[in-house]
Amino acid sequence: MLDLQTLRDDPDRVRQAMRDKNMGDPDTVDRVLDVDERRRTAQTELQEAQTELNASSKQIGQLMGAGKRDEAQAIIQRTGELKERVKELEEEPKRLEEEQRRLLLEIPNIPHPSVPVGHSEADNVVDAEVGGKPTFDFAPKPHWEIAEQHGLIDFERGAKVTGAGFPFYIGQGARLQRALIQLFLDLAVEAGYTEVQPPLVVNEASGIGTGQLPDKEGQMYETERDGFFLVPTSEVALVNFRRNEIVNESELPIRYTAYTPCFRREAGSYGKDVRGLNRLHQFDKVEVVEFCHPDESYDRLEALRKVAERAVQTLDLPYRRLILATGDMGMTQTKTYDLEVWSGGQERWLEVSSISNIEAYQARRANIRFRDANGKPQFVHTLNASALALPRIVASLLENNQQADGSVVIPEALRPYTSFEQIG
Repeated sequence: MLDLQTLRDDPDRVRQAMRDKNMGDPDTVDRVLDVDERRRTAQTELQEAQTELNASSKQIGQLMGAGKRDEAQAIIQRTGELKERVKELEEEPKRLEEEQRRLLLEIPNIPHPSVPVGHSEADNVVDAEVGGKPTFDFAPKPHWEIAEQHGLIDFERGAKVTGAGFPFYIGQGARLQRALIQLFLDLAVEAGYTEVQPPLVVNEASGIGTGQLPDKEGQMYETERDGFFLVPTSEVALVNFRRNEIVNESELPIRYTAYTPCFRREAGSYGKDVRGLNRLHQFDKVEVVEFCHPDESYDRLEALRKVAERAVQTLDLPYRRLILATGDMGMTQTKTYDLEVWSGGQERWLEVSSISNIEAYQARRANIRFRDANGKPQFVHTLNASALALPRIVASLLENNQQADGSVVIPEALRPYTSFEQIG
């Protein structure tokens, strides 16, 4: 959520940010400012009535003490009317404050000046490309054919038991999943993150705190009876772990990592873009989250990016780093890097990580603050990254490391975790 003062001081900047992100109605800014003006007017009226009520109460005491009961009686009658008036006036600022907050929740975060302006993923900027793409002296297979050949993943039985996008991992496929999770957690802990095992369901307040609500209701699985949501990413739980807290400045940066399954009701396109592991409704991911001092958040973003990149590099996968254009960013982000690995069987780039600075947008929604040197509470900045999401990593590993005889070589750094050197 943006600071209300930002809208008061520079409403045009906020409107332009909404246009650049292709999110929301820029007229919402005017509605917020209108409600803000009415709220402040109502608050002034309330304060004036309270002041008059207090003065009348004091005057009654003075008159009664002086034995002027008749004069006091007239003021007592007026005081009764004022009490009713104050009671009526108290509701309006509260109502307008709630309306103002609801409107503010609809306004996306403002992109950082370094972010390229563009309306879609076609406008993203390739910031770097690392590693060489594999070459084959045979026709490489896509990962879903490799997985079927070696009995690693069962998509059909997953669809039978649950639905499309909920696969079973079997044998070496299951062990590969477990190995990757452990490797990514170890890398994050080595980089200074505290491992956390969070809940897999969150309440509505948590979804609001991180910006999934009201924005991505259609993408989240909800348990309506209890009012809970299955986590679309452990970021939701990790950020809200410190909701409504004030931390000491000396604690910053606070860094957490967690593995969770993630659940998303994503409606994708059809064809190769969603075949196999390319897009799932349930998938595994290791996430890293940071709370930091506002002065340090862009330095921390670069450090966080290196953590995610190291995970890809450890697996010897060719990848590229993108800076997302405004129109391809999410509701909460001010700047986002995406990491995409090369998929040798499909001959396309697959996203495996997003690394984002949220600045104070989530902290303001979730009320997460720190006390500065003067003891004044300020909002922290939050950052998050996938380090990494597993499905497309597995797809790339299987496709890039396939051999002419149909086997798949396991990257050297992963072998201590899998306890096998190849599949097949």
